[in-house]
Order: sequence, then C-alpha cells, then structure tokens
Amino acid sequence: MAVEVRVTAVLQKITGGKKSVPAEGGTVDQLLKNLDSNYPGFLHQVQGEDGRLHRFVNIYLNDEDIRYLDRLETPLKDGDVVSILPALAGGA
Repeated sequence: MAVEVRVTAVLQKITGGKKSVPAEGGTVDQLLKNLDSNYPGFLHQVQGEDGRLHRFVNIYLNDEDIRYLDRLETPLKDGDVVSILPALAGGA
C-alpha cells in the first residue's frame, strides 16, 4: 500500500533532503515504523519511548488531523497523503 509522506525541513535531514517520500503501512503507526526502517532515527523524531507522538508533532491524513480520527491507529489506503509537521518555536 503506497502512501506519500510529506515532511518539513526538520525531518528532511533524515530523509536525505527529500520533501516527500513513499512509505507503506495499513495504519499511521505502521507507516511510521516503515519510515524508521527506511530512514533510521525517523521514529525517534516523532515518538517518545512510550510509543506516543511527541506533543509538538502534528500528523495529517489528506489534510485531516489524525487526532480527530483514530490517532496512530488511523487506517491508510493506496494514494493517501500523510503530512508530518513538527511544530517550530520562535519569535521575538
């Protein structure tokens, strides 16, 4: 099941500078594990040791926030687009 995963500059360091990468998984959780197997260290950037997403990481499935779906158990299908957006802090 091919899913397009879009990442921001923070995660592009892990994906070799790629803004979009293909990945597979029946759920968001499986997708993240697949990404980590292809890009070691990816999972550490988005999840804690307890398997929960870092609170500053937002994941969208086709522009829908997975927090309002089934979170990590949100099912995926061929052609879906997943965007992973670690929040950035800053300002004056």
